[in-house]
Amino acid sequence: MHTRTENRYLLELAKSYPNRTAVSSEIINLSAILELPKGTEHFLSDIHGEHEAFLHIRRNASGVIRKKVDQLFSKTITATERAELATLIYYPEEKLDELRERIDDLDDWYQVTLMRLIEICRLVSGKYTRSRVRKRLSKVAGGYEYIIDELLNVDAASEHKVGYYENIIGTIISTGSSESFIVAVAAAIKALIIDHLHIVGDIFDRGPRADIILDELLKEESIDVQWGNHDVLWMSAAAGSRTAIATVLNNSITYKNLDVIEMGYGISLRPLTLFASEIYQSSDVSCFMPKGGAYHGFTAKDDDLLIARMHKAISIIQFKLEGQTILRNPSFHMDDRLLLDKIDYAKRIVRIDGRDYPLRDTDFPTVDPEDPYRLTDEEEQVMRYLKNAFMRSEKLQRHAAFLYEKGEMYTIFNKNLLFHGAIPLDDDGNLLALDCAGGRSGKALMDYCDNMARRAYFSKDGTPQRLEAKDFLWFLWCGKDSPLCARKKIATFERLLVKDESTWDEPKNAYYHCWESEATANMILSEFGLGGDRSHIINGHIPIKSSDTPLKAGGKLIVIDGGFCRAYQPKTGIAGYTLIYNAEGIRISAHEPFSGAKDAIKNNRDIVSDTVVFEHSANKIKIRDTDGGRAIMQKIDDLELLLAEYEAGCIKERGVRSR
Repeated sequence: MHTRTENRYLLELAKSYPNRTAVSSEIINLSAILELPKGTEHFLSDIHGEHEAFLHIRRNASGVIRKKVDQLFSKTITATERAELATLIYYPEEKLDELRERIDDLDDWYQVTLMRLIEICRLVSGKYTRSRVRKRLSKVAGGYEYIIDELLNVDAASEHKVGYYENIIGTIISTGSSESFIVAVAAAIKALIIDHLHIVGDIFDRGPRADIILDELLKEESIDVQWGNHDVLWMSAAAGSRTAIATVLNNSITYKNLDVIEMGYGISLRPLTLFASEIYQSSDVSCFMPKGGAYHGFTAKDDDLLIARMHKAISIIQFKLEGQTILRNPSFHMDDRLLLDKIDYAKRIVRIDGRDYPLRDTDFPTVDPEDPYRLTDEEEQVMRYLKNAFMRSEKLQRHAAFLYEKGEMYTIFNKNLLFHGAIPLDDDGNLLALDCAGGRSGKALMDYCDNMARRAYFSKDGTPQRLEAKDFLWFLWCGKDSPLCARKKIATFERLLVKDESTWDEPKNAYYHCWESEATANMILSEFGLGGDRSHIINGHIPIKSSDTPLKAGGKLIVIDGGFCRAYQPKTGIAGYTLIYNAEGIRISAHEPFSGAKDAIKNNRDIVSDTVVFEHSANKIKIRDTDGGRAIMQKIDDLELLLAEYEAGCIKERGVRSR
């Protein structure tokens, strides 16, 4: 007599697989999936609000789509035609508008182009199961998913299928559906080319529209985010940190970039504008003139003067609020950043690290030398409004929720360790413990930071626990040896007000002096339970010059600061790096500065300037070699246990006809 199983997990599994046939079918399916090539991972970092460059790199998959076009058609069509075909995939609607004006026989062009696009789509879909392809097509193909699926799975060379294939293409053209179908197939190619997207931090600041980038990221089917210091600053602002809000506004005004605040997130700056215009109307604001060009929305000199007044007003508020935060948190060890109380107004000097430096400006009408970190009543009123506006911005709160859902301090994915800034080290290259994190270091430190970041947003508003956590988020933005900032200080005060540029230095954590050491990289990987040939550290944060290499520690550490930020490009000589990891191995792409979508569409201009196959796999990496593959193998083991229970009669089968 059989004994009924007590294994609750297997009983639950039996609800999805009610008999031996269902179990066997799933084991066969999963075993076959294990032999498919691993999906392509795409790594981007330090996007910094440059939405046009980001959208282009997502469309071209860091050159992977052009590589597929060349793979299929390098011997049959010219390089110019291949570039045009790639641009059609990236920007189908816009490119069709341009091509329609100069093609004589559109029906012939439609037929040739449709067949080429289907061939590309068939190539990029080949690494997936048919059900997986159908699922993705259902989300992007605009109602054409059935037809695309048919064309992908028809052998056009078969004499029995030639007429069927040609009739589908002909009917698409004769019904006037060619262009909408081209758009659908282009969308399918872009959806299938990348299996998983990694954003290794710093979506926000400097560039014009981080909100547009996040709107696009919300559409991604498979994505993770490693928070950067600029991201946690905005997350803290969304949580209502006044210190973070003042800093966010200071950063945006510095780069003459207010569209993201007002247009993107619907936050009116009128109260700040009125306050600044009144209090700083007669004040010298020459130190606070904005950076950046007119494309950020302001052109006239009067606009620059108004922005400078706003900049000075919010900078002083920021310095006061930072001082309050530092005084509340002595464990941050940031007393050297308390500078408002070190100013000698008579001598126009400030004492920094025991030395006196001349100040370019001491006209601070809201600073009380006897109580320099106290906000005036008017400043309190401005910050009360701004806090309410940030916390009530529906779009900002939606984006913050996304960053918490998909983001974390670090990610372990397919044996790689991803984080934005650094694992703090001391000068000897050992893991550095931070007092503000209870003396934690390494993985324990990163886990603590992750927990505090979540408490800042999700704990009850107005409680001491939430204030402490919001302060900690601000520490992650700019704190001494913070794993996201990874500097000893951020010299905002000095860069604005001190002429002596020696004070502007922002010394980096020892991580950046040790990252050439393979032993250090292996030590960090081991700290996170990783190691071996296919384990790497992948991080961003530090722009890499064209004369340098993104490969550190003998290839164990890869720096992929995207270099999207235009302010960095004159210094680096390139627009940074992105990374592709597919079944063949790891490929790093260097990018040229992006000249804009209009130029890309009109002149078929791409932005991949150089590609380096950094690590090639002799044998194609299969799904069985990935994290997903290991999960599948565990499920197969569980299903085999369930099958044995059915065969032993310990679990009753359902839906089985009597023999």
